Amino acid sequence: MKRKKIILFFWVVALLVISGPVLAADVPRMSVDELKAVLGNDNVIVLDVRSGRDWKSSEFKIQGAKRAEPGKVNTWAGTYPKDKTLVLYCA
Repeated sequence: MKRKKIILFFWVVALLVISGPVLAADVPRMSVDELKAVLGNDNVIVLDVRSGRDWKSSEFKIQGAKRAEPGKVNTWAGTYPKDKTLVLYCA
C-alpha cells in the first residue's frame, strides 16, 4: 500500500510539473517597454508579488506598484476591479 502511495505521489508531481508551463502559457506577458507605456494609466494596477526578502532587499521597485503577498492570492485577488488590468511582477 505504501508503494502505491509513493507512485501516486510521483504521478501527481509529474502532472503538476508538466501542466505548469501549459497553464502559464495562457497568461499574457508584457515587456518592460510595454509596461513603461502604460504606467500611470488609471486602468492599470501594478502589483509587486515578490516574496519577503526579495521584496524587502530590492533597490528596484516600480513607482506606484502595490505590494501583494504571493502566498495570499485568494485574499487579495478579488479586491481589485475586474475592469482593470492587473500587472504582476516578481523579478
